[in-house]
Order: sequence, then structure tokens, then C-alpha cells
Amino acid sequence: MTIDIHFLPDNVTVKATVGECLLEVAERAGVTIPTGCLMGTCHACTVELDDGEIIRACITPVPPVKGQLNIHLFTDPTW
Repeated sequence: MTIDIHFLPDNVTVKATVGECLLEVAERAGVTIPTGCLMGTCHACTVELDDGEIIRACITPVPPVKGQLNIHLFTDPTW
């Protein structure tokens, strides 16, 4: 199953397979998400979903949602 992942504010949309790592989807789409440890501990890759849920892109798979999943990127000046 594939869904559309929409990265904001970059306004980039890409198809992704359910279960695929969100960080890999972002890289494939040309969207930069900062990384640190790549294990979810440092929180450098933190992004936000439409419902306000905060996730770490390096350890979160694409969920099985209907329609489009919006990923809100934010900039942390420490990364």
C-alpha cells in the first residue's frame, strides 16, 4: 500500500510505501531532516504530524493512513 507524504513548509509531496522509514522517504524527496544518532534518542529528526503528534523520522515507519500524511518540519538552530 502506498500513500502520499506531504512535507511542509517545503510543499513537497512524494509517494511512500507503508512501513518505509520516514527519514528515507524525506531523503528520496530531496527534503532535509537533520539527524544525529539515527536511533531516535537525540531528537534531531523530530517532526510533527497534523494532529500535533511529535515523532522522530529516523525510527518511525510510514503509517497505514488513508489519503495524505502531512509532515511538518521545524528548524532547531542547535542542529
